[in-house]
Amino acid sequence: MTKIKVLNVSLTTLFMLFVFQAHSAYSKESHAPERTEYFAPYAGKAIKVDGIADESIWQSAKWQNLDQRWLGPEFSKEDFQGRYKVVWSKSKLYILTEIVDDILIDTHRDPLTQYWDDDTLEIFLDEDFSGGDHQYNHNAFAYHMSLDNQAIDIGTNKLAQSYSHHVESRWLQQGNKLFWELGIEIYQDNYQDVLQGKDDNNKAIELFAGKVMGLMVAYCDNDGSELRENFIGSESAAGKSPDRGWKDAGMFGKLILSK
Repeated sequence: MTKIKVLNVSLTTLFMLFVFQAHSAYSKESHAPERTEYFAPYAGKAIKVDGIADESIWQSAKWQNLDQRWLGPEFSKEDFQGRYKVVWSKSKLYILTEIVDDILIDTHRDPLTQYWDDDTLEIFLDEDFSGGDHQYNHNAFAYHMSLDNQAIDIGTNKLAQSYSHHVESRWLQQGNKLFWELGIEIYQDNYQDVLQGKDDNNKAIELFAGKVMGLMVAYCDNDGSELRENFIGSESAAGKSPDRGWKDAGMFGKLILSK
């Protein structure tokens, strides 16, 4: 009679094995070297997006720094500091950023005009961590969040468009810090821009533990100039055009949705 051995494997071990196998499915060739990895804890339920972030799950998420200077001169800690953390529910990805910015600028009142030259929080998301070009397609999104909580990116028509219906955004100032909280619905690369008079048939996907996504966070800092002075991000960017993440999803870090 053949004996069957039963292994006592914890759910945590099984989950980590699943994540490891999921990682191996993604080609390293599609991403720049030395990308960060971030494990986002599961919130279990919807989070109130109000800039307060008083839900206990935020205490389980770790901070990740915004400290990579992509464009502009050296800056002081009084001028800018930034960091972010991430949690998730089945319906949304939640991002909390803590920003120190001594001067807040929003001079371009048309949200589709030079939106990158105001003080802007930028969230780069690649639903399937495939990397590659996303300049005029939705292989990835680059949400430029304005101080009036609008989300702008370039559409397939090569023009700036509002995607504010994808992102719930609120921020509050506490002392010299800006706490910016976002709840983001996630769409796949078959997303279709809605033309005037057409119905929006796009459906956000349901998130799950073990899912791997591309994520990068950045901040455009303007202290009173016509153009932004600095562009600071969460990922290193060697070589020419360090700000190329706006069209190259291979610059994004790896986001893993954990339990």
